[in-house]
Amino acid sequence: MKKVILLFIIFSSTVVLAQSKEERADDHFKEFKFDAAIKLYKELASDKKKPSLHIIQQLADSYFNVNDYHNAKEWYNRLYTIQGKKIEEGNLIKLVQCLKADLEIEEADDVLKAYYTKPAKLKMILAQKAYLDSISKEKPRFIIENVSFNSEKSDFAPYIYTNGLVFASARDTLKSSKLYPWNKQPYLDLYLTNPKQTDYTPIKFLENMESDFHDATIALSWDAKTVYFTRNFLDKNKLSANADGLSNMQILKGSIVANELVNITSMSFNSKDYSCGHPAISADGNYMYFTSNMPGGYGASDIYRVELNSSGDAGKEPVNLGPTINTRGREMFPYVVNDVLYFSSDGHYGLGGLDIFASAILSEAEFSLPLNRGEPINSNMDDFSYIREVASNNGYMASNRSGGVGDDDIYYYEGIQPTDCLEYSGTVFDEKTGEPLHEATVEIYDSEEGLVLATKTDMEGYYNFILPCNTTNKLVFSKKKYSKKLVTVTTDENPKAPSRNNKVYLTPFESLVVTDNGVEKIIVEPIYFDYDKYNITPRAEIQLEKVLFVLREFPAIKIKIESHTDARGKDAYNLKLSDNRAKATRDYLILKGIAAGRVESAYGYGENHLKNECSNGVSCSEQQHLVNRRSDFIIVSK
Repeated sequence: MKKVILLFIIFSSTVVLAQSKEERADDHFKEFKFDAAIKLYKELASDKKKPSLHIIQQLADSYFNVNDYHNAKEWYNRLYTIQGKKIEEGNLIKLVQCLKADLEIEEADDVLKAYYTKPAKLKMILAQKAYLDSISKEKPRFIIENVSFNSEKSDFAPYIYTNGLVFASARDTLKSSKLYPWNKQPYLDLYLTNPKQTDYTPIKFLENMESDFHDATIALSWDAKTVYFTRNFLDKNKLSANADGLSNMQILKGSIVANELVNITSMSFNSKDYSCGHPAISADGNYMYFTSNMPGGYGASDIYRVELNSSGDAGKEPVNLGPTINTRGREMFPYVVNDVLYFSSDGHYGLGGLDIFASAILSEAEFSLPLNRGEPINSNMDDFSYIREVASNNGYMASNRSGGVGDDDIYYYEGIQPTDCLEYSGTVFDEKTGEPLHEATVEIYDSEEGLVLATKTDMEGYYNFILPCNTTNKLVFSKKKYSKKLVTVTTDENPKAPSRNNKVYLTPFESLVVTDNGVEKIIVEPIYFDYDKYNITPRAEIQLEKVLFVLREFPAIKIKIESHTDARGKDAYNLKLSDNRAKATRDYLILKGIAAGRVESAYGYGENHLKNECSNGVSCSEQQHLVNRRSDFIIVSK
């Protein structure tokens, strides 16, 4: 039933004598009498060994229009077999939706990948698929229930109104005994109900709003005094057609006074040559989003936005939301809350039929990649007319999924308080070589529970895990003979977008030490002291940070400190000065948090262990003397 809001009503054509069977079938199709059209087209198809493309197309579309996706699949498949990649994109989209409705997901994906070869389009599809695949592995984020006021007919397009809910329905109140030929149901009316009272009987919305044809899909101004709604073009409550005999849909605006609709006017962008419907108003009241099949769009129906003036009328020409939102398929039922556009589409990657998507409004002309809302919001059938409460994660939607009461049913969904909030992933690298580190250990510590998970990276150094809500998570990355890395990640009560491509670099122990005559030492540049002083200078601190890094990253290491001078000066004096410098260095490391027991000794050796021939009385350059002035940090245990 939802398709009616964007289509039209056609006046019965004059009967032409001696029509062929195909002409009669085509007339039934044009008049939305799809059941009658299917019967004749099937007879024509069985009469011919090779049915024409026209008959195949009409049979496929007829089945599709009555939501018989299983039989529609057979005929779209025939088109695809005959035309291959030359098949019209709209037919390809319908074939994919029919395959998914029959739960033939892999076949549908194969068709998509074979058809879309342009990198930009394929990249969008694969990104949407990856997101849908990822959330399908998570715990459900919503619970849904069929509401008590659904009828055996079509009920959809819910809208929150003061303390109640307005919705469109084809329930049994007949309008002058008229039936809509598409589905042989009464024309749509708007009803008001209290969804919190299960025994509440829905009543007509506004006392004088009803027409003899379709009245559906409303939106209200912030003060609920102005209402926008969808209705056929009428003239004195009779259908008003265009030159082709079609009565399209239009968006009307009216005022609500004493529970009656007054001052009804047509929005300026309406035209008898195309349909407009599904109005949605932004929270600030400055914009209307709506659906239309007006010329110049991307597909069967597109979503547009128009700026509203202070009186609530269109201030400018409508603007198509562009190819990020609109496709060659159907985009419809927009709804805006908290700068997020929700809409239904069968052109974006989904589960089948119309699916509900969300896209962040980044600017007037820019939107984020539309992402599928996943199950249970979406199904393999049509899911649409999604709304949500501003201050919660709850709302309403409609669907023709199996297990419902009628043709289309309204469902209430409620957000489940999430337990998993963040997918966190990335790669661990060797800091020296830049190569990925496989089998590096990743430990997750919770501030309350301690160690909650330990895992290892794969051959590519990759790690991936889910972090729970409302926790401070300490992630410790380590590998034998490498430094450790601590990363803190905090989550709140709401799920966040996956955090991917996090890079962690671990330093190999071998890059921090050097072996000198069989003795392993921490690599440092000369430790500079002021002349005749042994206090730690800022220049010395720079090099001592390297020692601190090794001691902190490798807590099992123990060292001894040996300080040396050159040969200039008296031997006894040099011995005392070097010993003071060694002990000052030890005290500095302890002050910075290194346990005293990890520095086994700190001695000065004066000029007793020169590294060259520059002893007393030998003439040497400053650079040669510098080689002998050194502090060694010798590893004695690890």
